Amino acid sequence: MTGDGARPADEERVGSAIADEERVGSAIADEERVAPAIADQERVVSAIAGEDDRMIEGALRPKRLSEVVGQNRVREQLSLVLEGALRRGRPPDHVLMSGPPGLGKTTLAMIIAAELGAPLRITSGPAIERAGDLAAVLSTLSEGEVVFIDEIHRVARPAEEMLYLAMEDFRVDVVVGKGPGATTIPLQIAPFTLVGATTRAGLLPAPLRDRFGFTAHLDFYDPEELGVIVRRSAGLLGVALRDDGADEIAGRSRGTPRIANRLLRRVRDYAEVRADGVVNRAVARAALELYEVDDNGLDRLDRAVLFALVRRFAGGPVGLSTLAVAVGEEAETVEVVVEPFLVRLGLMARTPRGRVATPTAWEQLGFSPPAPDHAGPATLFG
Repeated sequence: MTGDGARPADEERVGSAIADEERVGSAIADEERVAPAIADQERVVSAIAGEDDRMIEGALRPKRLSEVVGQNRVREQLSLVLEGALRRGRPPDHVLMSGPPGLGKTTLAMIIAAELGAPLRITSGPAIERAGDLAAVLSTLSEGEVVFIDEIHRVARPAEEMLYLAMEDFRVDVVVGKGPGATTIPLQIAPFTLVGATTRAGLLPAPLRDRFGFTAHLDFYDPEELGVIVRRSAGLLGVALRDDGADEIAGRSRGTPRIANRLLRRVRDYAEVRADGVVNRAVARAALELYEVDDNGLDRLDRAVLFALVRRFAGGPVGLSTLAVAVGEEAETVEVVVEPFLVRLGLMARTPRGRVATPTAWEQLGFSPPAPDHAGPATLFG
């Protein structure tokens, strides 16, 4: 077995990155304090980063654009933006990245700073509650510095209006005093590049969105791309991983690198404790069955929602609140944590009348879907 030798090696590789990850973690922790996120963190297939994830990810993040796997179009476009800025000797346009959690928005922000050879300042939308919070960050920037604001759609409105001026004119207006005697002092700030990340691009006000010169949307990863990521992570963590084991983990990772890396660590634990330390397909299957992650990446909560929808409510339509009560969860948890993946897999549909199970959902649970109703709607006279 390799258990005793692998863990010290892991800790040594991860140790050098813990300081940076703690800085990132403290900046984005507010995002994960809301109730749905807390519920989601308890799941092994959660895309929200927990404390362990933030510490280990520092050792696994790619450091340069050339090391990034997947997101080919975004990577190529971003490379042109950064190379052009370097040739001109000026900061690049402000960058906005959107997409679900766990796809690499924070990693790309760090890579942007590394490619530019510039310092990186990290904060988050919930941490900027007043205009003064933002002014404190911007007024201390050095020329060319990169500012990363995670969950930028949650920046407070007064700070958001200050951000407009800072992005366009590299200036902030500081208000001194109160009431009729208050005066505004314009303060020039060093040219900088703002990198904003959001999981809900639709909540961004149009004036803020329009001030970003480059906008990128990160898509879910293919199983083949996740397989490459899992193999790379296994090499960095010192895990003995076979190709079939990597493919098994990648296929159950819901298109998300963060989940793939977490599943790899859980499978590694199983291999070290209950097998010979080598992760192959059989070991990966046994480990993921223990953690209740099926072939499609569905976990216990996903299947509970589907089962309730199909068996208790005959496939729907059923309201969100009723469905949440049936599985013993908050309505917001079901809507934010569970539904997006079920809809993406084509197992559930959202309709004006409520949630509906698709024929694929019935088959997923081993039941025959009901025959379509061709009778048409009832009329007043039958």
